[in-house]
Amino acid sequence: MHPDYWHARWNDGRIGFNQPDGNPLLQRHWSTLGLPTGSQVFVPLAGKSPDLLWLAARGHRVLAVELSPLAVEQFFAENVIEPTVSRSRYGVHHRAGGIEIICGDVFDLDREALADCTAFYDRAALIALPAPLRQRYADEVYAALPASCRGLLVSLEYPPTELDGPPFAVDEMQVRALYQRDWSVEVLERQDILASQPAFQVQGLTAMHNVAYQLRRR
Repeated sequence: MHPDYWHARWNDGRIGFNQPDGNPLLQRHWSTLGLPTGSQVFVPLAGKSPDLLWLAARGHRVLAVELSPLAVEQFFAENVIEPTVSRSRYGVHHRAGGIEIICGDVFDLDREALADCTAFYDRAALIALPAPLRQRYADEVYAALPASCRGLLVSLEYPPTELDGPPFAVDEMQVRALYQRDWSVEVLERQDILASQPAFQVQGLTAMHNVAYQLRRR
């Protein structure tokens, strides 16, 4: 999607993708990664997700990236956190405690930026991107993660003919096509969420699932 699309969504408050209570699949399955305390976790397209706080509270160093300055501003303001701010070629860095959010384009990150990330958590990034950008995302961003990296990917499944994304439907076949060459892919849970999504029911969806995957670099 063009950056202006996401800026408009945040400016208009159309952020139904935000989960104010955090993601239950993260909370149920994160421990399966077996990460030591102090591990740095990469969180792409983070928005103002409380999942960043959840990860930091478990002793991780969080490195997030978010395109919208408004989302970054709201994250720190709503959590009453005062960050220090600096700039680099990757964007504007906001740091506080164990959390760093880069306000910038995820495609600008390279191996140097992600060198210390031993894990990732991707709930909102893959399903926010149309198919051509999903391939680029896997080929460039995931490829820049270190060889020992592992993480949790949460995808979304629904009949694609029933809804135009974002969020986009990315089923297991597509996930494996994107990642299986370089990552082992394990399905951890498939969760039926249609009953809790009345807005999507109104749009005509007849099925909707969240799927949690564990990915480990081969």
